[in-house]
Amino acid sequence: MPRDLSDVLHYFMPEAEPEQRGDAGKARSSPAPAGELATPALPAALPLVAVPIGDRDVVRAAFTWNLVVEIARLGGKASLVVAGESQRSPLFPASGIGAMGAEVIRVRADSLEELQRAALETAASRATTAAEGGVVFVRIAPTWLREARRGAELLRWALLFSSSDPRDLLETYGMAKLILAGNSRAHIGVTVHGARSLGEAEESFGRLSASARRHLDHELQSYGLIVDDLDVYRAIVAQRAIGLAHPQSPAARALRDIARMLADHARHPTLA
Repeated sequence: MPRDLSDVLHYFMPEAEPEQRGDAGKARSSPAPAGELATPALPAALPLVAVPIGDRDVVRAAFTWNLVVEIARLGGKASLVVAGESQRSPLFPASGIGAMGAEVIRVRADSLEELQRAALETAASRATTAAEGGVVFVRIAPTWLREARRGAELLRWALLFSSSDPRDLLETYGMAKLILAGNSRAHIGVTVHGARSLGEAEESFGRLSASARRHLDHELQSYGLIVDDLDVYRAIVAQRAIGLAHPQSPAARALRDIARMLADHARHPTLA
């Protein structure tokens, strides 16, 4: 019997084909001409954050929408691109501008490649009014990650949610592996939720991170811990963002912190 998560992770998915790891991800910028001051400019496109969410995963969809709202509260342009969703879908609000200026955009896409094209167009168009920067979240059906090579640009930056359950950690590892098969330089962040304590959440991320380092030669980024989900469920029932319905709850504060991390990383030139 396997004694640890890392004992079985390498059996979970086929190995990603190795790729050259060059310096293509390093920041490149052009200095201002001598005697001139560099002036702030709008980005050519907002960074994309790919978020795999299953068709019935209401809780993780709620986490994602709340992050969109929180980034909008911070003053950034915040949008969520969703493929082929009915306006009556329970996962996300209807298309259009919602709380705090957060936006849901539904697009026609039957594949990861089509979703990538629509997301890149959105990222470019929203950048024209994003004086304070911002983020475009893109919901991806987890099954579409099997064609990850067709969405390499979309998968440059991904956010994964995982509970502390070993089976869930294994599934999260599998998604990270597929993402890296499509883009070996992907920046992958993980938020652990549903743990019974902060220590349990930290231990879960540590096990997942160690396995990714050992078997995928990749460093995962911790994007916070959400220990208390109860107020998230209440906010889902009330159909309100948790930051507005229960702003002082542990989950709201945690999501606010995660949004700040995402907004900060969105300004990093290798992700923009």
